[in-house]
Amino acid sequence: QVQFVESGGGLVQPGGSLRLSCAASGFTLEHYAIGWFRQAPGKEREGVSCISSSDGSTYYADSVKGRFTISRDNAKNTVYLQMNSLKPEETAVYYCAPSPTYYARPEPMCINLWVRGSWGQGTQVTVPS
Repeated sequence: QVQFVESGGGLVQPGGSLRLSCAASGFTLEHYAIGWFRQAPGKEREGVSCISSSDGSTYYADSVKGRFTISRDNAKNTVYLQMNSLKPEETAVYYCAPSPTYYARPEPMCINLWVRGSWGQGTQVTVPS
């Protein structure tokens, strides 16, 4: 059974940091681009950051550039999202997902929300105003 388990969310004050993890089971991430997406209450899901499988290239939404860092550890079959200087408007459920094909490019994946399979449970990030 393929599962993606997101963790690391929580309640953090504005300006604080969190590190999200995305652990895959029943699925090898190595050849897939992986993305982090979020959905705030009453808003559409959006791509936050995506990382390629091959050359480590990354994409960041403009709103998070310079504050968020995506990384992957293929040996651990895990992808991370380090989030710094968090803002109240970033309160959302954060999800991870793989690309639908091998070696996808991160930017179109994030912009178009091109992902394989269905969304997992996500992890809640709350930044109070």
